[in-house]
Amino acid sequence: MRPFVLSISAFLSLALLYLQIDSALTLSAQLGILFGKDAVGFDEIDWAYSRLPRLAMALLVGSVMGCIGSVIQQLTRNPLLSPVTLGTSSGAWLGLILLAVFWPQGQTEYQAIAAMLGSAFALGFVLLISGLRNLTGLSLILSGMAINLLFGAITTALILLNDQYARNLFIWGAGDLSQNGWEKVHWFWPHCLIALGILAFAGKPLTLLRLGQAAASARGLNVVLLFFILIMSGLWLLSTAITMVGIIGFIGLVAPNAARFLGARTASSELLVSTLLGAGILLSADGIALFANTMAFDIVPTGLTTALIGAPLLIFLIRQRVGATLHENAPVKLFQGANIFTYKTIILAVCAVLTVSILGIFTHIENHLYGFHWPTEFAWPLRWPRLIASLFSGAGMAVAGVILQRLIHNPLASPDLLGLSAGAILALITVSLFFGIRISELGPLVAFIGSMSTLGVLLILGKRFQFAPAALILTGVALTALIETLIQGVLMTGTDDVYDILRWLSGSTYRVTQSQAIILMIGVSVFILIAFGLQRWLTLLSISRITASARGVSVQKSFILLLIISAGLCALITALVGPIAFVSIVAPHLASLLGAQKVTSQLFLSMLLGATLLQFSDWLGQVIIYPNQLAAGTVVAIIGGSYFIVLLLKNRNTV
Repeated sequence: MRPFVLSISAFLSLALLYLQIDSALTLSAQLGILFGKDAVGFDEIDWAYSRLPRLAMALLVGSVMGCIGSVIQQLTRNPLLSPVTLGTSSGAWLGLILLAVFWPQGQTEYQAIAAMLGSAFALGFVLLISGLRNLTGLSLILSGMAINLLFGAITTALILLNDQYARNLFIWGAGDLSQNGWEKVHWFWPHCLIALGILAFAGKPLTLLRLGQAAASARGLNVVLLFFILIMSGLWLLSTAITMVGIIGFIGLVAPNAARFLGARTASSELLVSTLLGAGILLSADGIALFANTMAFDIVPTGLTTALIGAPLLIFLIRQRVGATLHENAPVKLFQGANIFTYKTIILAVCAVLTVSILGIFTHIENHLYGFHWPTEFAWPLRWPRLIASLFSGAGMAVAGVILQRLIHNPLASPDLLGLSAGAILALITVSLFFGIRISELGPLVAFIGSMSTLGVLLILGKRFQFAPAALILTGVALTALIETLIQGVLMTGTDDVYDILRWLSGSTYRVTQSQAIILMIGVSVFILIAFGLQRWLTLLSISRITASARGVSVQKSFILLLIISAGLCALITALVGPIAFVSIVAPHLASLLGAQKVTSQLFLSMLLGATLLQFSDWLGQVIIYPNQLAAGTVVAIIGGSYFIVLLLKNRNTV
């Protein structure tokens, strides 16, 4: 009863405060409108047809997201799951983009269905990858992250190729609750009745499910039918909510954990308190967005303020309650390769690098005819910087991944999954926005500061759990989701820099100049040579810190220096080319599969594989949809995401 009373009190106070933000109306005038008085004048009409429906929408969407999050977490008994971590939000977003691109006339009537199909497809994919028996494990989160990254890369590619259709969808991506009347509320509220049905009837079967699937089945509960009904109901609610206001992250993840933190013990009470907390959190976030609008004289999306509240809250919950569960997770093993590393493997890897380099140099397309010859004097100055950029970016990201995985003893540690790339992006975009400098003109130092700051936060938070995979990954998810929301907020401004930023975010080598290519080549080479020079430290630290200390290695200094090398590689590449996803995790895994178990061999083979993978992606992006092009970062994210999914499928019984 106590959490329920607290939630109701907080909820009413927030609603009252919310209605007063930037309002010229007195309380008596507001009450008059609420009780049926006709609105007269701009202030009253604005309050009656903009603020009130916005309040209603915030309450409805927030409660729906809180309810969905609780249903998902209770069904799977996994406190780390939400529509975002399950990949269903990115699926819904992809469905909306596909509808906008391929059938723009259907946007007025079929957006909810498109979002529903996208989210259902994403969920089906995640369940196929993780398996129904692994609903409580880390594999479900990894699968959701892989789907998020893969669908995100596909969505980015579609937007860049069809910006004339997708431009108006940026506002959804940022999550905005602005209303121009009651039409959307009237459309949305009947769908929310499903949530009332869940609250009324789902408590008892979810209570039975807490006994375990076998025990619940023995008591007559059809577990599969319950899972299907509740998850499809949740997906429909999610799809309609995203259709109305865009992607609102964190609430589905934070509200159920906060409800348990406040003392909600039974299934029914958790559902109810999560629903109320979801409404309260979104109302608070939207109130902050409204206040920021008055200060910035510009639209501040609610999705941004939700992430600003949700990310720290999520990290707090990780440390306070979820941490114990995360710490108990078994180490992740994603690869089991050969134990023998031969020179034949090196020769094949070198041949692969040469082959993709030759393809990049000699492939020529003119009038839709593919030729193969030395580039002309006009093409060569444009072609060699791209070649250098892709080869050295791939090699550098691969080496950065090996260092992180060895140091943190976590095969999932990589700059993109742990948020180092996102930190560099945040620093670059922030400096660009505040000082009006184009991102391409900013130096790698800004990106380096962003990466190191993120790394510092991760190490501080992860030390408490001995860098347990789930804790680091979830923190990375929080940071990445926050930064993606910031980016969406920039994109919805509609300025001329929007597509410049979007193309940079796709990781394109197209705009790398000759001088930047040389800087990248020299910088990456220096970092890689230092990494090879410190291979003894990396070997001993990858065994254990005690072993390294016993062999005379200064553990703290060597650990920090190697981390700086990894973050420096990530920052340099991100600043000049853009974020490159998956290379830093796929290349080290492939190297291990090919038998490179020692540090030196893994560094060398990963470097070759990373260069091959990114150069092949760059070449493929240039030829596959000619005359249009796909950025190398987008293609490698699709290839790497697919590989990662296959890897999870093969190892789903061991993750």
